Amino acid sequence: MSNRSLAQREPLKEHESDEPLVIIVDDDASVREALTELVISAGIEAICYASTRAFLDAGAPDRPSCLIVDVRMPGASGLDLQEHLGRSGDPRPIIFLTGYGDIPMTVQAMKAGAIDFLTKPVRDQTLLDAVHTAIARDRVQREQSVEIKRNVDKLATLTPREREVLQQVMGGRLNKQIAFALGISEVTVKLHRSNAMRKMATTSMGQMIRIWEALPAAVRA
Repeated sequence: MSNRSLAQREPLKEHESDEPLVIIVDDDASVREALTELVISAGIEAICYASTRAFLDAGAPDRPSCLIVDVRMPGASGLDLQEHLGRSGDPRPIIFLTGYGDIPMTVQAMKAGAIDFLTKPVRDQTLLDAVHTAIARDRVQREQSVEIKRNVDKLATLTPREREVLQQVMGGRLNKQIAFALGISEVTVKLHRSNAMRKMATTSMGQMIRIWEALPAAVRA
């Protein structure tokens, strides 16, 4: 059975962006079919690809999801896929499923953030538990990404001086130190700091620090 027919057994509801999805990447058609049946039986949609390249060419839908990936495949391996997603800033959770795993390979995958590294054959419930854990993690990551994007947009509304003052405040400097460094009065520093916190929709310095630390390093710079 082709991977396309497997994917179409349960049509993807692209408009239901909050519906979870399991993406299966395995060069063995029988494994793809078995995994698809298992995932669908748990009430989760699934889509299959026979290679890393096929998945990357198609792209992943923008919805809560995880990957079940074979380690050894023709062309780019599952570990290659994990590395590629990491470099591209896609933290989508991965469950590795392989018949040829070893300890160094497992350590490499787990250090890079894999949810689990399972050996074929695997108990259905063990795999489904990993899937639920992975999707839950992806939901949290997606929520965090939305919040970070919102705060980056807020930061963009600050004037250059307000941002300069905020950076100094987040660096732990006192008002008088900032005033001296920027050649302005302490009153002006306080005004810029107040405006910056208002635009960032924060009500306390602790809240502002948490937001600031969660921003990408390039944005904070």
